[in-house]
Amino acid sequence: METATAKTEEKVLGEKIESLIAIGAATAANCIPCFEHLYKKAIDSGITLAEIKRASEIAGQVKKGAHIALKNSISHIIGVKETRDLPCDQTANKSCCG
Repeated sequence: METATAKTEEKVLGEKIESLIAIGAATAANCIPCFEHLYKKAIDSGITLAEIKRASEIAGQVKKGAHIALKNSISHIIGVKETRDLPCDQTANKSCCG
């Protein structure tokens, strides 16, 4: 008979990557209190301003593309023929997500 053993959660991503993902999520969610908290935590852990800025920029690009796609879907649902090009469509080999 096998006995149950407690498994410790393995850290798949490093602390730095997790912090940058959280900063991106806070940016995309427009959560200023989250961003302020995560920013301080990131700076204290040695993440650079350039890394924080880039994580926020990528989040903004994803959010912008998602918002355009949402507006296009709404236009389609309500029968308006106007659509906007997604940033992904404007440049070959570059997606709206970064």
